[in-house]
Amino acid sequence: MKNVKLLFGYALLATMLVSCYADVIIEDAYIEESAFNTDQVLQVYDLWYIDINQTRGNGEVPFLQRAFTVSFDNGTFFANNNIVGIGKTGNGFGIDVGFYDTYRGVVEIDHDLDGVWLLEVYAINNSTLELYNPSTDTSYLLKGYQIRNFDYDQVFYDNINYFIQEYDAWEKTYTSVEGDLNDFDDENFLQFLPTMFRSSVDAPGTSLGSLQWDFEGNYQVYDVANDASLKTLTLDYDFFGDDYFELYVINDATIELYHPR
Repeated sequence: MKNVKLLFGYALLATMLVSCYADVIIEDAYIEESAFNTDQVLQVYDLWYIDINQTRGNGEVPFLQRAFTVSFDNGTFFANNNIVGIGKTGNGFGIDVGFYDTYRGVVEIDHDLDGVWLLEVYAINNSTLELYNPSTDTSYLLKGYQIRNFDYDQVFYDNINYFIQEYDAWEKTYTSVEGDLNDFDDENFLQFLPTMFRSSVDAPGTSLGSLQWDFEGNYQVYDVANDASLKTLTLDYDFFGDDYFELYVINDATIELYHPR
């Protein structure tokens, strides 16, 4: 095997928006008393981080399912739907994705893509909310943060799978001269889908629509102990066995795959 560094790049645009926050303590009474108090609760924190692993129920609310954070700002509903650019898009708040109105213990969200949804609002503690949708019998737990204290880097690296899936393709831009020759040297494009990867040996510069995917298989990203920013990537080709890499993020559009053996 060999030591080789491969760089892949692609691009994404971001939209800039801003929001604000109010310092209010969440208590159950705020939600029970009035629509005004429900709105106060939603605006206590700049950002609500959605812990998707804590979701309860077999259905989904589409715009919550794909969001990493949401924000409520005087009737405007913001979301960070992309790992690429998180912390920079909209000054950290994400993009404007709709409007909301509050009632007694309920928030009605009119989402630009997904339409109108009614969600019951429950205070779990002074920094955690539950949004429950009766029509799908599904609950999402949201953890509140002020933007100045939110760790975007941790969210980024905790969700690295979504980062590599956000691009339609990764194009190889460089291969180091060190190391032994390997079949992977001939592959110039990678695509990561939720359940599989594909690769292509088409020439650099080939347009996305003209790519022919030559190989496919399963892939897995693993954490590395004591290094939150380092990940490892295994490509399990259907017919050719595994390839193992250390995965480094250079910036929002470039990763380095290092073959250590």
